Amino acid sequence: MSRPTCFPARRAGWIVLPILLWTATVSSAEYLHGRVVHVVDGDTLDVLVRNERLRVVEIDAPEKSQPYGNASRQSLIAICGGQVAAVTVTGRDRNGRTLGAVSCAGTDANSEQVRRGMAWVFDRYAQPASPLYAVQNEARDARRGLWAMSAFCAAGGMASLVAPTDTLGP
Repeated sequence: MSRPTCFPARRAGWIVLPILLWTATVSSAEYLHGRVVHVVDGDTLDVLVRNERLRVVEIDAPEKSQPYGNASRQSLIAICGGQVAAVTVTGRDRNGRTLGAVSCAGTDANSEQVRRGMAWVFDRYAQPASPLYAVQNEARDARRGLWAMSAFCAAGGMASLVAPTDTLGP
């Protein structure tokens, strides 16, 4: 019995191979689950899985010595402190910290920190169409958290004490 000429076997390989490669790429994301044992600041925490120091991806928060630094840290403690964190790992930063999207007890920590005004979207590393920009705009419009400071601006991902700007995000 001969094969139909409209779908030769060697062409099938060219169709199946890209699908298999795409599936392998999609399923190769790394996930971590572990208890949050320490919150360093508003965007960094320690998870008890391979003793990972984790940097929450796509957001930036004030350092402890900056205005709202301690409030931002306390906010992340309220969201994740002592909880089991589910982390979708996206890579490592230049300091060797694991980068990832974090969820604790069903709460998206990245989004919640921005919603509370305790962090801002890290423009340099966020996707242009990130839903975090809408969350940030809503927090800024409501003047929540650090957006209540008249001298706050998230410029280049670093907290600068200058007049607020409306040029953040798309």
